[in-house]
Amino acid sequence: MKEKAMDTSVLTTLEFVKIRDMLAEATVTSMGRELALALEPADDWNEVENRLRETREARDILLASSHVPFGGARDIRAILRRLEIGAVLEPEELLAIASTLYAARRLKQFLTEAKPSSVLLTEKAGRITALRNLEAAIESTVSEQGIVRDEASVELTRIRREIRVAQQRVKEKLDQILHSAEYQKYFQEALVTIRGDRYVIPIKQEHRYHFPGIVHDQSASGATVFIEPMAVVNLNNDIKQLVAAEKNEVERILAALSSQVARHVDAIRQNSEIVAALDFAFAKAKLGLDMQANMPLLNDKGRIFLRQARHPLIPRDEVVPIDVRLGEDFSILLITGPNTGGKTVTLKTVGLFALMTQAGLFIPAGSGSEMPVFRNVFADIGDEQSIEQSLSTFSAHMTNLVKILAKVSAHDLVLIDEIGAGTDPGEGAALAMAILEYLHSAGARTIATTHYSELKTFAYSRHGIENASVEFDIHTLRPTYRLQIGIPGSSNAFAISRRLGLPQELIDRARQFLDKDYAQFEKILAVLEQEKKEYEERRRRAEELEAEVAALRQKLAQEEAALLARRREIIDKAQEEAMSIVRQARRQAEEVIARLKEQFSVASDKERQQAIADARRQLQRQMAELHHPELDAAEKTAPPALLTPGSTVYVTTLRQKGSVLAIKDGEAVVQLGVLKVNVPVAACRIVEEMAPAGHGHKGVSVDFAKVQSVSREIDVRGMTVAEAETVLEKYLDDALLAGLSEVNVIHGKGTGALRKGVRSYLKDHPHVVETRIGELSEGGDGVTVVKLK
Repeated sequence: MKEKAMDTSVLTTLEFVKIRDMLAEATVTSMGRELALALEPADDWNEVENRLRETREARDILLASSHVPFGGARDIRAILRRLEIGAVLEPEELLAIASTLYAARRLKQFLTEAKPSSVLLTEKAGRITALRNLEAAIESTVSEQGIVRDEASVELTRIRREIRVAQQRVKEKLDQILHSAEYQKYFQEALVTIRGDRYVIPIKQEHRYHFPGIVHDQSASGATVFIEPMAVVNLNNDIKQLVAAEKNEVERILAALSSQVARHVDAIRQNSEIVAALDFAFAKAKLGLDMQANMPLLNDKGRIFLRQARHPLIPRDEVVPIDVRLGEDFSILLITGPNTGGKTVTLKTVGLFALMTQAGLFIPAGSGSEMPVFRNVFADIGDEQSIEQSLSTFSAHMTNLVKILAKVSAHDLVLIDEIGAGTDPGEGAALAMAILEYLHSAGARTIATTHYSELKTFAYSRHGIENASVEFDIHTLRPTYRLQIGIPGSSNAFAISRRLGLPQELIDRARQFLDKDYAQFEKILAVLEQEKKEYEERRRRAEELEAEVAALRQKLAQEEAALLARRREIIDKAQEEAMSIVRQARRQAEEVIARLKEQFSVASDKERQQAIADARRQLQRQMAELHHPELDAAEKTAPPALLTPGSTVYVTTLRQKGSVLAIKDGEAVVQLGVLKVNVPVAACRIVEEMAPAGHGHKGVSVDFAKVQSVSREIDVRGMTVAEAETVLEKYLDDALLAGLSEVNVIHGKGTGALRKGVRSYLKDHPHVVETRIGELSEGGDGVTVVKLK
């Protein structure tokens, strides 16, 4: 195996590990997260290029479609290892495999059809093996709740049917006992419950010896014992045998299905790994979008060219973008300037961008920025003083530099903070010059920072070494953090001292101590800085013009956003008004239905028919009040003379179109779908031309079909008895109107108070014919099955 050239210690020094943590947060799957946390830069050109292309393809897809279907993918590696040693999987494990197969298949389809099309990602997704038959086998065997389905085998269907029959016999026998006058005084509660898979009846403690049966449990207070009546012992035994047979059959089914899955374990593992790799690729794209980063252009010239580069770990509203170039006219950049001026941040930014580029990540810099592929990145940054090793700051830095110089080549990037610091200035500067000359002769791309003035002159006199500085505003006595290439940092000591109040005569005396060469050098620096300021002024004016353009763009964007917000507000308001009208109509309809129910007890058919007719007229009048006065241009009022059988009309009170069947006494018989209704002629509008689908009248309509979509069960767990009764009253009315003959009320077992209160309420309800305890498959004693009239 080829030994890695990249020195991984630099990943911590340049804080690349923090970038990996951010990348891991952008993943969706646990395996994708592991790939993110293990990411390291590559030093091979082709691999780096493929990594960046992969990230670009993922970003383009995200920009076109913000959602990528990774839902359902699970970490199934442990499950697959169990399969390989012949284990029988649990239903939940089989569901995890089916879910992962489904996610992989959906992801493959998504990337195959994605716009814009990709090459690397589509090729990777193309290696996913679709195992739809295996998915179907698992789904037809195991339910979403992790239960083996009845239809998983003929034998299991038979066994569970027999269990239900046996349970029904037990319940019938128990009902006989519960309704027996002989035993009424023995019962703590006239109900059946379950203890240890056996049906039992709660009996008062003092009567335990008078009630024939087997004691299985007692209450915490001891006042109640749970006895299995002797009359159902054999029936319960039959159920227990059937349950054991059911368990054996389920285990046989799971073993057979596990064996079927095991035959595809290699394909399943590959699918899982590809899903993780795709998750990792899209996480790189998400991170780039979050950082507002761009893809760096690779070059093989060792050239670094960064435009408006921003360190990704500094808050966006605080970081000052910098422009950096290296490797074209010069291979070494020597940065001078005050402390806390941004020199170290510049080093870390360039080094971190090199690592991010070679890891396949986009960099937060302007488009057109370029980076080479380095074999290694070396960094000596910060105070590496080691007390344990008895090393001074100078010794620690020199130890690092010795290691770097022993490995450095023309394909490396070297970053040195405060080169030669920590010792005598003269000797330190001389050592720094020697080290820089060696790095230049080796051809390594180098960025170094220093405070030594001698190095500024050294850079001027050596081809391939360029001065740079971080700007310092002497008026505010604060750094601006801007990098200026080509101009060394000048000494600001005299200017700062003057602004701080040092007497002028002391400053003049200090100047006399400077030698003439240094004074001339400082004068040259002053001229260069003045030229720089003039250039900056011209650039500032250009930026102001750009800012004006940006402000105009922002204003237009804000106006567009305001229009969209207003549009949403209008739509929301209209929807709220529509819902209010629908609620009003529903309340009025319920009032009419309630009055109709009251008439069911009226003995006279004539009175009942009259009540129905009055209710119909009231509903028609109320619907007419809800009707919007404006009609489509294609509709007009229909005089009775023009309304004939066969005419297509719009019924304003019902908001429906239909066909006239007959006309009599000012009323029209109209066919509305499967319904025939009598409506006033005045409520009909002749439709001259049917509007295209989706462009009909958009007035308010009451969808009575929704009344029929009542669920067959209701859950009242967690409610008080009073709250449950209120909810059940409305639910039973809706269920009756929807035509349901049987519903389930889920109240749970708990302390039994809610269960007892619900059953007492249902027992006396006028809509209820009878109630029974739920089957084991229905929820057992925690559910009451209600049969409606």
